[in-house]
Amino acid sequence: MTETRKRENFGSRLGFILVSAGCAVGIGNVWKFPYVTGQNGGAVFVLFYLLFLILMGIPVMTMEFAVGRASRRSAVSGYKALEKKGSKWHIHGWFCIAGCYLLMMYYTTVSGWMLDYFYKFAVGTFDTVAAEDVGGVFGAMLSDPIEMGIFMVITVLAGFGVLSFGVQKGLEKVNKVMMTGLLILIAVLAIHSLTLDGAGEGVGFYLLPDWSKAMEAGLWNVMSAAMNQAFFTLSLGIGALEIFGSYMSDEKTLTGEAIRVCALDTFVAILAGLIIFPACFSYGVQPDQGPSLIFITLPTVFMNMPGGRIWGTLFFVFMTFASFSTVTAVFENLIAYLEDEFGWSRGKAVTVNLIFILVASLPCVLGYNVWSDLHILGGRDVLDSEDFIVSNLLLPLGSLIFCLFCVTKFGWGFDKYMDETNKGDGIKMPMWLKPYFKFVLPVLVLIIVIMGLIPS
Repeated sequence: MTETRKRENFGSRLGFILVSAGCAVGIGNVWKFPYVTGQNGGAVFVLFYLLFLILMGIPVMTMEFAVGRASRRSAVSGYKALEKKGSKWHIHGWFCIAGCYLLMMYYTTVSGWMLDYFYKFAVGTFDTVAAEDVGGVFGAMLSDPIEMGIFMVITVLAGFGVLSFGVQKGLEKVNKVMMTGLLILIAVLAIHSLTLDGAGEGVGFYLLPDWSKAMEAGLWNVMSAAMNQAFFTLSLGIGALEIFGSYMSDEKTLTGEAIRVCALDTFVAILAGLIIFPACFSYGVQPDQGPSLIFITLPTVFMNMPGGRIWGTLFFVFMTFASFSTVTAVFENLIAYLEDEFGWSRGKAVTVNLIFILVASLPCVLGYNVWSDLHILGGRDVLDSEDFIVSNLLLPLGSLIFCLFCVTKFGWGFDKYMDETNKGDGIKMPMWLKPYFKFVLPVLVLIIVIMGLIPS
């Protein structure tokens, strides 16, 4: 490994928070959170989600940030800088980078779907589509490798194009604009949904706890789903947030910054529900329909609304911002890895990654049409196989390794982790949490690992 050059830092604290939140805020907040809430009894699920976010999400996030800030390196060389001589924690760093590459091999395609639907609403494609044919529009997109390929390529080119300008002038500058726009859009969309006839029933389902519904779904099922969602929504475990710790200043504590990032991520998820549940209840549509909620159910709802073309366009602008913020954040990790590990210039790292991601994303695009008969893991198609490896294996196992590295004497060590976490002004992580961090938190993360491997 070549000697690492002086790192570029974020230009502002707000930039760090918005970029980190942009990495965490993704399709899962808007796609997964509402339908999992719908499947698990509404408000009771939301309460458990918030509880597990505090118990698990914030602590593990501080660990990724701490490894990044203390080392000033990306995942592999970050571990190498902090681990004890002769130990092999840095092997996990390679899995982090592999996870980021694998995530982008399918996330770029799904981000392309959002961009495609924004275009469809903007040009009025849905104006001439009958309600019963909305599913056919989604099916036609999946069956057309050229259409999907074009929007995937636009996403990849735009992502690396932004990052070619660097951390401050590219990543930070663009994410500030996108995240600000995203927050304005989601507020406007939520306010509009609340004005629809029958919206109150949807809000009640969403925000008023109904324990009978939770018991009907099964309380353990609700709790485990909430634990999963609180954990996965933050993209923890593959170093996607660790890299931003390496760009942080020492002025603020990591606990305070993690709380702000989690709060922003949760704000987006909660408001997404305020868009979707009132709209679904207003138009008599079930809010627990899985991924089809975004591409079939909601377009149908928008088509029935006055000014639906405008609202649909704004919704998919919002979805495009949510997904693209994650794309640029993870791309930055890939670029930083090549810069740190091989001493490459930013331009070379951008170019090599751009070519690789374009090629590596093609199997996901083709997996719905030309290669539709290709099934890899347990009968899963290409996208679901790639997602299973990232979501069910690399994210939870990676988070467990970050946790053990930070709290055990075999890794970096709890005291060093706490010193880094509490450096600067702001909310401190209390030392009395040491028994929880050492003995309880790893068990909770292990439960997530085990649950991810049990067939649903």
